Amino acid sequence: MKQTGTVLGLATAGFPSIILPRRRNKLGVALVGLGGYATGRLAPGLQLTEHCELRGIVTGTPSKIPRWQQEYDIPDRNVYNYENLPDIANNDDIDILYIVTPPAIHARDAIRAAEAGKHVWCEKPMAMNEAECLAIIDAANKNGVQLTIGYRMQHEPNTQTIIQYGEQQAYGAITGVQTAAGYNGAHPNPENWRRIGRMGGGALYDMGVYPINAARYSTGMEPVAVSGRQWSERTDMYSDVDEFTEFELEFPDGIIVKGETSFGKSMNYLNVECTDGWYRLEPMQSYSGVQGETSDGTQLPPNPNHQQARQMNNDALAIKENRNPIVPGEDGLADIRIVQAIMESSQKGGDRIEL
Repeated sequence: MKQTGTVLGLATAGFPSIILPRRRNKLGVALVGLGGYATGRLAPGLQLTEHCELRGIVTGTPSKIPRWQQEYDIPDRNVYNYENLPDIANNDDIDILYIVTPPAIHARDAIRAAEAGKHVWCEKPMAMNEAECLAIIDAANKNGVQLTIGYRMQHEPNTQTIIQYGEQQAYGAITGVQTAAGYNGAHPNPENWRRIGRMGGGALYDMGVYPINAARYSTGMEPVAVSGRQWSERTDMYSDVDEFTEFELEFPDGIIVKGETSFGKSMNYLNVECTDGWYRLEPMQSYSGVQGETSDGTQLPPNPNHQQARQMNNDALAIKENRNPIVPGEDGLADIRIVQAIMESSQKGGDRIEL
């Protein structure tokens, strides 16, 4: 992560092969997958952005098309399905494909997008495993397009303040971190991808990447070892995936991060302990209301602006200015490596796994 000074200085390189049309100021975005997040957050957010706008859709559900076309004035030429997605290469209206499909097909769709010469925004978790993440990064580099992962929190002002505190050691050296993200809910539909392991379901993939990413951006470092434990209590619903995951990340200088995630317990915080004080966010990953405080009484009040709009605006501006994004593909890769190590540790009874 460029802004945190971590080893992810590997961030995806520039893309001189892409020349942006001078005829328009906004970049055209097509949403790939029209589920709840695209419908409820991304499409509305794109109505608020200065540097990009919604111009196309990709869906495998034809019945969704009329409503989207009517609501967002999307012409027939900008409507695609997963079979003809490669044809988008010939469409100058579309500059960016935002991958919002289930994790198991992120790699398929992100690689197709890159091979079509379009910039790629990919939702978290980036993919199912390290190999898929590397394949996406390779496709973006080979085709001269920018790749960024949809970690909206790194664009959120209070989160950026927390990152700066760590970089500047504003409260001394970090000595420990506790972080968690989860909700007390249910997924009654057996076809919901969050219940299906091969689709990228489970609390760790869905929600656990929030505390994992928070551990990394708050410390500005990469862990050297992990341990973890996964289990389910509602086995009728979550027999194929984890309902709960607890993990411990070991960072250099003896810093320990304790994290947890769940589909059966509400939790939403980031606490950072330092030699000269502390700071925290609670909630730390909600769509709105992210707020915090510090040991010296500094308040971090919520920012009222639309998080996804801010994220997409920043990412579009990075493309227009030919500079690396805040969250490059390598950032998503680092989290998936940790996810896989936590799963391995759990399978081995909580053994310490070196990274």
